[in-house]
Amino acid sequence: MPSIELHAAQRDELETIENLLQFYMYDFSEWLPLKLDEHGFFSAQPKPDYWRKPATRPFLIKVDGELAGFATVDDETHIDGAEHNIGYFFVSRRFRGQGIAKFVVSTLLSRFPGQWQIFHIDANQPARLFWARVMPELTGGEFTRHQLPVEGYPCTFYRFQTSQPSS
Repeated sequence: MPSIELHAAQRDELETIENLLQFYMYDFSEWLPLKLDEHGFFSAQPKPDYWRKPATRPFLIKVDGELAGFATVDDETHIDGAEHNIGYFFVSRRFRGQGIAKFVVSTLLSRFPGQWQIFHIDANQPARLFWARVMPELTGGEFTRHQLPVEGYPCTFYRFQTSQPSS
């Protein structure tokens, strides 16, 4: 297993995350009709004030010291009672299939105890397979599944609770 670090991104590292958003959007363009602008970039602007919201927590993922992706936790939930949501989650292709994504999610769940929702666009087959595989393991099977559209796209939501780690 490689050395995986989940590093809370500082304000001066947000530009790195916004750069990585281009690759995130590129991946998503397989399932959503995302367009490149006249300069060859995806319009990847997070919602206004997303980075300034106290509940938005950005993280950089490093594998053996090398930048490998990013994740955000926020409070932009669609399921009643949920407090935490994974807003963005991106692992660079070279690092996929090595247990890194599962490690990152497990670490985030333990850092933010409470009511969670995690969702994916149903057209995103890799995400659908990943979450279907890891949710039973990460939650001990204690989750509910919901089907809801987000911005007109069918999505699967997982709803569950994590508890404070015992010391």
